[in-house]
Amino acid sequence: RREVPNKTFVAAPTDRCACNECKFMKMNTLQKVHDCLLNGQPEVTMPESIRLAAEAPLRRMLEWSA
Repeated sequence: RREVPNKTFVAAPTDRCACNECKFMKMNTLQKVHDCLLNGQPEVTMPESIRLAAEAPLRRMLEWSA
């Protein structure tokens, strides 16, 4: 907070919060991921402006995970 005083920090939910479980993420299975990688389906399309806006934070997350 000292480094970026103009930012608002929001605490992440605890493991006791029902919002930690995503019913949509639970729909993913290894078989579905395998089929997707094999066939490239289902395909997600979006406007280029949205793709570009989403690219920067995704790249930062990938850099932090390395």
